[in-house]
Amino acid sequence: MKKSLSIVLMVSTLVGQAQETLPKVISGTIERIGNFKSDHVTARTIDIWLPEGYSKSKKYAVLYMHDGQMLFDPESTWNKQAWNVDDVASSLFKSNKVEPFIVVGIWNGGTTRHPDYFPQKPFESLSRLEKDTVTSQLKRASIPVSGTFSPQSDNYLKFLVAELKPYIDTNYSVYTDRDNTYVAGSSMGGLISMYAICEYPKVFGGAACLSTHWVGSFGLENNPMPDAFLNYLKSNLPNPKEHKIYFDCGDETLDRLYPEIQKKVDQVMIEKGYGPLHWTTKYFPGEDHSENAWNRRLAIPLEFLLPKQP
Repeated sequence: MKKSLSIVLMVSTLVGQAQETLPKVISGTIERIGNFKSDHVTARTIDIWLPEGYSKSKKYAVLYMHDGQMLFDPESTWNKQAWNVDDVASSLFKSNKVEPFIVVGIWNGGTTRHPDYFPQKPFESLSRLEKDTVTSQLKRASIPVSGTFSPQSDNYLKFLVAELKPYIDTNYSVYTDRDNTYVAGSSMGGLISMYAICEYPKVFGGAACLSTHWVGSFGLENNPMPDAFLNYLKSNLPNPKEHKIYFDCGDETLDRLYPEIQKKVDQVMIEKGYGPLHWTTKYFPGEDHSENAWNRRLAIPLEFLLPKQP
């Protein structure tokens, strides 16, 4: 457990640091916005992956992905692992399994990662004592917190929806409607992806939430967050006939905290009317909490969210 926690903390502090060299990709091209300014969050790097043969004469769906510095090139990441999104997506394109899409990789803010990605309304539903408990748990885990923890995910989503998406819609040949706009991430990125589709159901048509960090902090004991997330989902899940949601988890390292909570989430999904066409949860025994693990199964949510239409 200590090893997996230290990995998460390194992700939170190191990967926000700027890099000047573009990540190397096996297929397609990367276009970078090095210092995307925002009125809502700290400025950050945006890496936009365009598939091989990208053309302005056709339209593409858009997949917004969090922790953008971990998506493409293991040689450029702090732990020498990456999702290798370009490789996975290109293979799916060649086999004609998914609709064409581009990827917008949003770098996390380093020290702001946890407050940016932590769903704000579930936290604000807690009592004062419960908020103090979560704050103490995060401080013990060395997450940078001053005073009482204060999630900023509502501002992060405003940045994504009101600033970044309009830029992408204007400057790239993409569909702008809900049915072609998706969001994805892992761990805290899984949480914010869940939160995004619940808060902005008219913007996002699908969400992929891998190894969703349902604990919020880093332990299960005396932790009010899992119940808060469950209660939030019960009241805020979008229309099951108009949205697709993918969840998964392993059961090693940090992922070992998730399966029992995920089963409760699955029950909520069923109660809210989600069926196999619009929701799936996958379990991967033996898989840990790492980019290598997410790379190995990334094709599954991509095919689920963006299947090739007949």
